[in-house]
Amino acid sequence: MWHTDPVEILGFITGALCVWLLARQNIWNWPIGIANNLFYIVVFVNSGLFGDAGLQVVYVILAVYGWWTWAHPDGSRPELPVTRTTVRQWAWLIALTAVSALALRAFLAAFTPSTVPAWDGLTTAISLAATWGQCRKLLESWWLWILVDVIYIPLYVYKGLRLTAVLYFVFMLLCIAGLRSWRKADMDVPRQ
Repeated sequence: MWHTDPVEILGFITGALCVWLLARQNIWNWPIGIANNLFYIVVFVNSGLFGDAGLQVVYVILAVYGWWTWAHPDGSRPELPVTRTTVRQWAWLIALTAVSALALRAFLAAFTPSTVPAWDGLTTAISLAATWGQCRKLLESWWLWILVDVIYIPLYVYKGLRLTAVLYFVFMLLCIAGLRSWRKADMDVPRQ
């Protein structure tokens, strides 16, 4: 039987709305995303996904940063433009993500009753990298979200979070739409 917690349902609704707004570069994605994070802290703690629960706390902090960044672009433009990730950014992002995934795995294995510390650590690290890119409106952040959704969907099915797995499938579809939308916006930005 499929039993879904009401908090998971609220997380589903706010999560889908957040990513839909993000794909449209709508600044309201940030406060809706914060509500989503708060709901999922509860869901993930109750499911023993402590890395994902901790990630939600970090998401709240990054959402405040993203909200501020989007609301206060530099003085030369009315809004933060979509840009591409540089080779230098990729180099440090990949290195930092790999180190973070290993450190999180070790931490979760040693200090929590996580049953999937490697997957929990990996998805947490990639999600942080994607969120940082999203805060800066880096086009390639969508590719990172798509990658992490491909991992999250079977992980959430395994943990019995079927509605959340469905949400992450919807996220993946919205990420594809967001990638297309941001790619178009990136092509519309004049190069200097």
